[in-house]
Amino acid sequence: MAKALVIFLHGVGSNGDDLAPIGRRWAALLPDVVFASPDAPAPFDGGFGYQWFSLAGVTLENRPARVRAARAAFDATLSNIISQHGFAERRQDVVLVGFSQGSIMALDALASGRYPLAGVVAFSGRLAFDGELTPQPHLPAMPMR
Repeated sequence: MAKALVIFLHGVGSNGDDLAPIGRRWAALLPDVVFASPDAPAPFDGGFGYQWFSLAGVTLENRPARVRAARAAFDATLSNIISQHGFAERRQDVVLVGFSQGSIMALDALASGRYPLAGVVAFSGRLAFDGELTPQPHLPAMPMR
């Protein structure tokens, strides 16, 4: 049985296949970990690939609302992967690794406290959240500089 599940979350206009090679590389170093790299649920407005939420007309002010609107599809995507890999009762053993828009969604999941995650790694992303921050108390968040 795997000790952990790492889910890679791609950026806008990309797909899960773009981050999957990182999981294959990490698997050699972490043989007891399972890796998944899904496509975001919505086709990218700008052409090829997928997006977690639309960038059409997005601003600093409306980005948190876009992220909130994307939560249901994001959560359904994650729940499916988590269940597929046998982690439905072990969400505390799940790590999200996001890039760009995938980081925004991962940080939102952390900040909202929706998941008792093992961790979040966010590359080139931001926290787009305008509500009360309610992260899980056991999961400290530390910015890298």
